[in-house]
This record gives sequence, structure tokens and C-alpha cells, in this order.
Amino acid sequence: MPGSLTPGAVQGPPPVPPENRGWGGDNGGGEPNGRGADRRASFWGLFIGLVATSIVFVSLAGAFLARRGVSDDWVGIRKPQILWVNTLILVASSLVLDRGRYALRTGDRGRFNFWWTLATALGGVFLLGQFFAWEQLRRQGIYVASNPASAFFYVLTATHALHLAGGMGAMVYVDIQALRLRLGPAKRTAIDITAVFWHFLDVVWLLLMVLFYVWG
Repeated sequence: MPGSLTPGAVQGPPPVPPENRGWGGDNGGGEPNGRGADRRASFWGLFIGLVATSIVFVSLAGAFLARRGVSDDWVGIRKPQILWVNTLILVASSLVLDRGRYALRTGDRGRFNFWWTLATALGGVFLLGQFFAWEQLRRQGIYVASNPASAFFYVLTATHALHLAGGMGAMVYVDIQALRLRLGPAKRTAIDITAVFWHFLDVVWLLLMVLFYVWG
């Protein structure tokens, strides 16, 4: 009967709110359970990856110190000065990366694109600088097989460079998605994980520099 109709029956169900495709994402308060579960799983995967990577570098550093302590043929090598420049570049890339994340939180797409692209480019410059360092050693006649010190230097720096190249792959992926305006809230996890991994590699490199210049 017309008299029994309620306002809800006449107006129909409430409209579905539009999907938020903004860049900042929500702050976790209204995040769907599925997305939150995926984010937690992603960070657990990152944690496992960081532990595994730490084991690799700790094992290599331990072997470095043990070999140096018992070796009669350990001859310290003259480290290329470009390593200091490379270190400053890598630290700068981390700082720039965080500038980009801050721009993302404030919803500034243009600034995020700029800072993230710059951080990615600095990572590439760091890798290029590492190749220059190896080339300088080669010109001095210092190769992997020259002595234990040079062997560990090449192995440790190459291992770090390989991990950094993997991090750069993730940064390039984020950069492409950003430039194509495809980084909505669902992709915020990729940004955070990439940034954490990049900062981790930054710290690893600083520790390697201490290892090279104090015990190398």
C-alpha cells in the first residue's frame, strides 16, 4: 500500500561512495581489511628479505675479518677516492627519496614525481660511480685474484651493487606508475617498501665503508 512505503524504499539504497584514487592513500583508519592484510603480508615479505640480505653481508664481513686476522698475504689496497663521492650520492638519494614521500603525503603529485625520479637517477649515478671505482683498480693492476683484500673488496661491492640494482628496479617501477598516474592507495605499499629497502642498502654501504677503511 502507498501508505506503507518508507522514505528509504522510495529513494532506493544510498549511493556507493566513489573509490579513492588519490595519491596520499588513507591513513589506515578506513583501509579495507583485504588491502590491510596485503600490506601486512608485503611488509612481512620485506622483513624476511632484509633478514636474508643481512645474513649475506654479515657472513661476508665475518669472512673478511677472519681472513684478514689469519692471513700472511693480506695486502691492503688503495681505495679509489671516488668511493667518497659515491657515498655522498647514495646518502643524497635517500634524503631525496624521503622528500618525495613527504610530497606524496601532502598530495603533491608533481613534486613526488620530481623527487622520486631524482632519487632514482642518483641511484644510477652511484652504480656508475662503482664501475668507475672498479676501473680505477683495474688500471692499478688490482684484480679479484690479486690478493685477499682486493678479492673481498670486489665481492662486497659487487654484492651491494646487485642488491642496489634490484632496488632501482623497484624504484623505476614506482616511477613509471607515478608518471602514468596509476599510483592510488593500493600502490602506496610499493612506495613504502621500496623506500625502506633503499634506506637499508644505504646503511649497509656506510658499514662497508667503515669495514674497508678501518680493517681493509
